[in-house]
Amino acid sequence: MEEIVTGEAVVLDLPCARFPARILARIIDMTVELVLIGVIALLVGSGMASILDSAASTALMLSGLVLVIVGYPVAFETLSRGRTLGKMALGLRVVADDGGPERFRQALVRALAGAIECWAFLGVLALPTSILSGKGKRLGDIFAGTFVIRERAPQPAAGIYLAAPARVTAGPGVPHPGSAGPGAALASATPVDPGLRPWAASLDLSALPDQLAASAASYLSRYWQLNSGPRDAIGRQLAADVAARVSPPPPPGLAPALYLHTVLAERRNRELARLLPSSGPWQPSPPPPAPAGGFPGWRR
Repeated sequence: MEEIVTGEAVVLDLPCARFPARILARIIDMTVELVLIGVIALLVGSGMASILDSAASTALMLSGLVLVIVGYPVAFETLSRGRTLGKMALGLRVVADDGGPERFRQALVRALAGAIECWAFLGVLALPTSILSGKGKRLGDIFAGTFVIRERAPQPAAGIYLAAPARVTAGPGVPHPGSAGPGAALASATPVDPGLRPWAASLDLSALPDQLAASAASYLSRYWQLNSGPRDAIGRQLAADVAARVSPPPPPGLAPALYLHTVLAERRNRELARLLPSSGPWQPSPPPPAPAGGFPGWRR
């Protein structure tokens, strides 16, 4: 398993595909590509021979080779979110280094590198890098910032859990000393205060940058380790920065730490719902009890 932390502070345990599975998928894809190349060669050599001269036939054949060798993986991986026919057969998928879906630019870089690695050098360049890489990356994956996972691998119960900022055991996403580790936060969503759920569901988070969200998550994870004076000042500044990029504004009197927790929790919950579409609609988890003595801004 490879641990990936997304921009929404969600930790994913993704099973990386190793070289044997990848080479089998690649053999399937190359077989399909060879069939397509054979069809193009047949068309160029027979049906079009009477209307094309040798230079035009050569140019057309080279164009077909490029279209198949580069266009085939780019088209499939872009349209199917990281899968070619070979990867579908083996249960593999290409994802970005942050665990997100593969983009067109990444698919193009992988295909261009693959034309050299897998076709020009018959996999000689891909073999050592895949074996030495912790994620089984070939050169195309290194250049594109991607790696291949096994989608149909058995998933443990703790396959997806929330990162440290979301280990909510008391109050607004602020781990209290003695709180449980990541294994205790295995729910598919981060608890949100019941009174804030309607407001949280209406939030527009599209303008919230990952760096600011990561800063807020780091602040919440270290909340109990900070002195009260600097802690409150940092919380107010972070809450103001987040509120400038998130709408609608928070309810009056909402504590900065609770505001930050609610925004990050809603962001993580939406990301988890996107990552786990097969799990059905998200049902909010009941909020955990507040610690002894309560927490500023926490509403029971």
